Amino acid sequence: MAKKTIMIIEDDSFVMDIYQTKLSLEGFDIIAANNGMEALEKLEKIDCKPDLILLDIIMPFVNGLEVLEKIKNNDRLKKIPIILLTNLSQKEDIDQGMILGADDYLIKSHFTPSEVLAKIRIYLDKEEQVSDID
Repeated sequence: MAKKTIMIIEDDSFVMDIYQTKLSLEGFDIIAANNGMEALEKLEKIDCKPDLILLDIIMPFVNGLEVLEKIKNNDRLKKIPIILLTNLSQKEDIDQGMILGADDYLIKSHFTPSEVLAKIRIYLDKEEQVSDID
């Protein structure tokens, strides 16, 4: 099985370090972006197509919902599973994220990195099953 790549889009360096370390130790390649603008610039590169994206919502320059919308409107990127990982817990925020095409919505304070990893594996396993069918 090929090594999977996860893009983490997170402006909090502490949270970024936790997830980069955890996912690297689990054997994933990591593409890190500290804000939405940096993430979109990296995703525009033709060879940048992560297997899954962990996306914060509250970020400088371009927020996570704008990034989500741009990815889902891009034919090359729109099938990438996106998990919103944020502190926003209002129903309106969750609904908006799901309407824009997020695959899941996790509230940072409610999930440990190990639980987030378990969610990531679920989505990557789904992707593998779909690609086996194609």
